[in-house]
Order: sequence, then C-alpha cells, then structure tokens
Amino acid sequence: MSSPTKNAWLDETQLEEDEEYQIEEYDLISTPNDFNVTTIFNFINRGSVKIPIFQRNYVWDIRRASKLIESIILGLPVPQVFLYEEGTNRFLVIDGQQRLLTLYFFIKGRFPRKDGRAEFRKIFSGPPADVDEFLDNDEYFQPFKLSFAKFPDGRKNKFSGLTYEDLDEHKERFELRPLRNIIVKQIKPAGDDSVFEMFNRLNTGGSNLQAQEIRMSLYHSAFMESLYEMNDRPRWRALTGSTSSDPRMKDIEVILRAFALAHGVDSYSGSMTGFLNSFCKKAQGMTEEQIASTAMTWDWFLGLTEGKPDTLFYSATSDRFSPLLFESVFAAAVRLDSEHDIQVKLTLDKLSQAAASISTHAQEGVTKTRHVQGRYEATLKILRGDEE
Repeated sequence: MSSPTKNAWLDETQLEEDEEYQIEEYDLISTPNDFNVTTIFNFINRGSVKIPIFQRNYVWDIRRASKLIESIILGLPVPQVFLYEEGTNRFLVIDGQQRLLTLYFFIKGRFPRKDGRAEFRKIFSGPPADVDEFLDNDEYFQPFKLSFAKFPDGRKNKFSGLTYEDLDEHKERFELRPLRNIIVKQIKPAGDDSVFEMFNRLNTGGSNLQAQEIRMSLYHSAFMESLYEMNDRPRWRALTGSTSSDPRMKDIEVILRAFALAHGVDSYSGSMTGFLNSFCKKAQGMTEEQIASTAMTWDWFLGLTEGKPDTLFYSATSDRFSPLLFESVFAAAVRLDSEHDIQVKLTLDKLSQAAASISTHAQEGVTKTRHVQGRYEATLKILRGDEE
C-alpha cells in the first residue's frame, strides 16, 4: 500500500472550529505604555514578560531581524505590542513575539540557527542560567551581527556586521527608544477567556495561530507538556501515517480531543473550542500522579493496536487517518476499560463497522453535540458487542 500524503489526514480537523461558536462579552482595561528597549529586555530576561513559546518557533531570518533593529535605531515606527496582564508584573505576550525575541536575541548577542529554535522554546521556560548556557551553544546559536542587502550602487549599510556591543554612539539611542505596548486586563467575566480570542484576532504574523497553538501557551501545564511526548510515540506516528509531528500542532490537538472526550463526553454542549479550553484549564490542576496515569492510558491504548495494520483508524470513505474515528474509539475504549468490560478488543472488523457507523456523524457540523455524542455512542455499542 502506498504511503499517505503527508499530513493529509489533518484535513478532517479543519472543521473543528465551531460554526455556532459565540464568544462572551468582555469588560477589559487597555493601557498604552511606552517602555524603552532596555526596560523591555529586562522584563523578558527576568521572566516578567512571558513569551508564549508553545505557539510557534522563532521564524524570522537575520535580515528581517536586522531591519527591526535598524528601524529602532533610526527612530522609525514599529508595530505596537500587545501584552496581557496575568498578575502584578506578570505579562503574557498576545502579539509581538517575533519582535520581542529579536530585541532579546540582539542584546544577548546571539541569533538562533534553525536547528536551535525548537529547543530554545523548551529551555526558555526554565531558569535564566540554563537559558544563558544554551545561548552559548554554537551548535544552536551564532553571533548576532546585523545583516543587510547592499544598496543598488554597491555600498554597504553602515550598520552591517555590527553587534549590540559595536553600536558605539548608537547604543544608548537604541536602548532608550520607546516601543509602544498595550497592556490588556480582563475584568469581567472572571478568568482569562478573552486571551484566547485576542491571540486569535490580534496575531499579525504570516498566518493566524491555530487554536491548539494558542492553547499550548494560554493553558500551559505539565499535562500539556506531556502531550509532546505522547505525540512522539512511534506507534502513534505510524497510525497517523506521518513520521514527523505537524508544525501547527494538529496531531497534538487530536490527542487532546481524545482525552477530553474520554473524561467528559457526556458534558459536551456544542462548542469544541470551549470544551477543549475548559478541559485544558482543569488540567492545569493535575497532579504528577494524574499526569502519569494519562500517559499510562495512552500507552495502554496504543498497545491495543500492536499487531494491527497501521491503517486501523483510516476513514471508511478516504485513504487517510480519521481523527473523528480515533477520538471516538479512544473515548469509548477508556470508558469500557473503566467498567472492566472484557470485550474491548480492537479488531479490524469492529473498527471497520465503527468507521461506517460514524460516517453519518462526520459530515457538515461535526462539532455539533448530536454528532460528537452520536459518534461516541455508535462506537461504544460496537466495541461492547451490542452491534454484530
């Protein structure tokens, strides 16, 4: 059998964002500030400003980064930054991550190589000493020397090749330049729901953040970190048909959906976005034992698939992995295991029946309550042996 098109199985989940999703009305306070570059760097360096590192890697190349530094030195306007106030002197970056990291890297004198960007987001959440040690690693970082294209007449930009320490008379000017930032705080309703919408609507990068990229930052927890490890399991990668993880975290979202449905499908009420956000918020309170238990459940379920074809969870109507089938089978299997039902056997015949049975609930409006619970109930009956 030919291998499936890379990440083609993710198409089905594009329907996840809710057609009927109605957001709350919020009472917010927005305060403009003009922190200078040095102040912003100090905030980031001591952890007062938290870069949402679980959204995406740093993506700018050296020339785009150099243009930002040059603009600040010359006093040219740059886009404002949005920060969310989590608490006293604790801010979460809503929009402006690339710009803020560029300032941070430049003053640190180190620019990330491509191979170091994924690793940096893991290290960055740790102690400052670990971050500095990682920045010194030449395998992942190189000296941050400003780089510009030559002018049409062949002349070099006067800042080309300079580091932060080489700026001389321009250094103080750079350090004292203000960068406009808007600090937002949610007053009503209680909580931080508005941050999710602000991330999604204010992000000004090349492409909007995906819902899961936002969740991984907004609801960061040990449980959310454990999803990365689950996503790397060889058996899971074989079942998805893709050897590498999805850069927009859609595969991690499938794992999250599976666990959320397994823990509370009966409480689902028509908004997959709201349902997953609520589960992630609760997961922030998980103990180490509970997180270890979820990992054991994941490995138990993957173990049930050993010896079965890699195409076990492929759709009945297409030659690709079906997230809807997988999450339904996972949730049903976890339920039956908790009831000590010995009939939980993932036979190819039964899964073929399940794939066919849920097809009526896998069309338009897949996140509607009747479809989510309908897929689950149909799969539960099949795995129980109620339908032969």
